[in-house]
Amino acid sequence: MSLVDDLHAAGLTGRGGAAFSTGVKVRAAHDHGAHLVVNACDGEVGAAKDAHVVEHHLDELLRGAALVAHGRRRSITFAAHRGSRTAALLAAGGADVLEVPGRYVSSEETSLISFANGGLARPMTKRRPFVMGGRDAAGRRIPATVVLNAETVWRIAQVEAHGPTWFRSFGTEDEPGPRLVTLTGAVRWPGVLETQAGVTLASLLDAAEPADGAQHLVVGGLGGVVLTADEARGLRWATPYLARFGGSLGPGIVDVLDPTRCPLRTVTRYLRYAAGETAGQCGPCMFGVPAVAAAWDRLVENPTGAALDDVRRHAGLLPDRGACRFPDGVGRFAASALRALRPHLAAHAAGSCPTEGARRVQPA
Repeated sequence: MSLVDDLHAAGLTGRGGAAFSTGVKVRAAHDHGAHLVVNACDGEVGAAKDAHVVEHHLDELLRGAALVAHGRRRSITFAAHRGSRTAALLAAGGADVLEVPGRYVSSEETSLISFANGGLARPMTKRRPFVMGGRDAAGRRIPATVVLNAETVWRIAQVEAHGPTWFRSFGTEDEPGPRLVTLTGAVRWPGVLETQAGVTLASLLDAAEPADGAQHLVVGGLGGVVLTADEARGLRWATPYLARFGGSLGPGIVDVLDPTRCPLRTVTRYLRYAAGETAGQCGPCMFGVPAVAAAWDRLVENPTGAALDDVRRHAGLLPDRGACRFPDGVGRFAASALRALRPHLAAHAAGSCPTEGARRVQPA
């Protein structure tokens, strides 16, 4: 079978968060002679998988990229954050490295395509997939380009080396194959773990050893969801289970929140970061994301029903709008925080914080 046939048989999907069929993207890349950009930016909050792949599996990563590009070395670019260790390791390994700004939206798929072709590292509106080529908002021609996450490209090399049957011996029927997860936050053993979809979240948490008293975690980064520890320990790390709470495997991040810090403050930090990382070029990102962050600030200061409704309203306006999916993720994250932290918000409304006692919590 061809590489594309093997990828379809293996069921490999993108490991960067979108979970799109890798076989479909590689076939389109071959059909259109697309330039390959390997995204090794670790752009999501808390992410470390790309750095792990580059540091520990560089030869296989380069092999996977060569397979996608049919051996055309000049048709491969590796993107990494400017000045990062990942960029240095790639360059030392002989890769053509595109060093991008260390901004959240700069590592979005169309941002990388724009930057690789001399534009700004900002998302572009897709009238059709850029793997077919196209034009940016200014009418400038964009040659056919495909972006694949670093872990995805490494897995391509594994499928080619070991076959689809081996690959499907890991994971679930719907989410097959080995995959990496970054365990971070208030844990004794932070880092990147080799695992598979379908394992219990409890097993992932136990591997990292959360701090005593940890009550909440974020699964999936800034575009993910907030869960209570009790909810997490009753779930499997697989999209059908996480979907009950609006989540998915996403980019493979589990962030355990510090049990000595008010979780409302932690959400404040997430949302303020999001507000500062927008591309500033379309309404939902330029105004909507900061509006959610500001509404959350007001809620923390004065947790009334009106403030709660304000967060819900602003978060609900974000999905399915904008040039990229960044606002969608922020809206989902904020809505999940409202749900998971409802008891905590109620305690604040009564005048005390379950984490920090009767002392009135100030904004982060």
